Amino acid sequence: MVSGRIIKLLVFELLEFAAFSTPTLVIMEQFASAYQSLTGTPGKTHYWLIVSCSIAYVASVTLLIWVPIKVLLYKKYRLYKKIKGWRPVMVMCVVFTTLPSFSFSIAVTEVKKNNGPASPLPETLPDLPVSLVLTSLIVVDIIEKLRIYPLRGQQKSNEDRHIHTTTLQQIKTVTDQVKQKEENTSPPQLAWTTQASQPSATRTQISTPVLRVPQEPVFHSRVLKAMSLQDDRAQIFLWSFVLWSDTIEMVRVAGHPSVYKSGWLFPVYIFSFISILRIILTPQNPLLNFLSILLQDLPFIFVRLGLIIALGTVTPVLGLCKNVLVTFSYIYFNYLTKIWAFSTFETSSF
Repeated sequence: MVSGRIIKLLVFELLEFAAFSTPTLVIMEQFASAYQSLTGTPGKTHYWLIVSCSIAYVASVTLLIWVPIKVLLYKKYRLYKKIKGWRPVMVMCVVFTTLPSFSFSIAVTEVKKNNGPASPLPETLPDLPVSLVLTSLIVVDIIEKLRIYPLRGQQKSNEDRHIHTTTLQQIKTVTDQVKQKEENTSPPQLAWTTQASQPSATRTQISTPVLRVPQEPVFHSRVLKAMSLQDDRAQIFLWSFVLWSDTIEMVRVAGHPSVYKSGWLFPVYIFSFISILRIILTPQNPLLNFLSILLQDLPFIFVRLGLIIALGTVTPVLGLCKNVLVTFSYIYFNYLTKIWAFSTFETSSF
C-alpha cells in the first residue's frame, strides 16, 4: 500500500509542475491568436507555429532544468540543507514562468495596438492570464511552506499554547521574586520598567524597557473555543494571498484602458515583476522586510503617484497611502529611532 508521504509528495509535485507550465502555455496561446489575426494568413500557420514553440519551450525547460534540480534536491539532502535564505523552486518559477508570461502579456497588447482598426483594443484587458500567473506563484509558495507540515492530524490549539506559556511564567526563581518586590516599590503610574534598578555590575549600557502587553482571553465555552481555533496550515493559505494583494492590485491596474493604451503599461508590469522577486526568499529570512520595502512599497509609491497625476485615480488612493505609511514606519522605527532626537522611549501608562 502506498504511504501517505508518497501520495503527498506526488500531489505536491504535480501541482507545482502544473503551476510552473500552465501560465506560459495559456499566455503564449493568446499571443498566437493575436498575431494570427494581425497577419491574416489562412490555415493558422503562425498560430500553430507559436503554440508548438511554447510547448517546446516548456518541455525543454522541464527536462533540462526543472526535473534535474528537483531530483538533485531530493537525492542530495546535504546540498539542500546548505541552501539557506532562498528557495530554488521559486527562482525557477519566477525566471522561467513569470518573466516570459509578463513579457508576452505586453506583447499581446502591442500586437493589438499595431493591428489598427481591424482589431480594436477591448475596453479592458482580460484578467485571466495575469490572475493565472499570480495564482500559480501563490500556489507554489503555499506548497513550499506546507512541505514541513503534515496534512492530517491536529495541531495544538491556542489554549494549550497559552496554558503551557502560563505554566512556564509561573515558575519563578528567587531572583525574579526579589526583582518583583523592587518593582512594586516604584511609583504605580509607571507602565514600564528598565534595567536601571539592577546592580551596577549587571547594568547594561542602554536601559531596556519592558512593555505591558494586554492579556489575551482564554475561552472555556465549547462554541467560543471552537471559534478561536487557529491552525498554522490554514494561516499559510490566508497570509499567502493577503501578502500579495498589493501586487495583484497593481497588475490589475494594467488592464485599465487608459493604462494599457499608453506607455504606463511598461512601468506597471516591470515594477510588478520586481515586487515578485521577494518571493524567492524564505518566509523567515531577516532580509525579507527590507526587500519588501525596497522592491515593492517604495517603487509603488512613485508608480501610483505618477498614475494618479497623469491618468487620474485609475489606482486606489488607499494603495498609495499604504505604500507611504509602510515605507515611512519601517524607516522611522528601524533607523530614525536610533538618532538621539528620537531615541527617548515613551509608552502609555494605560
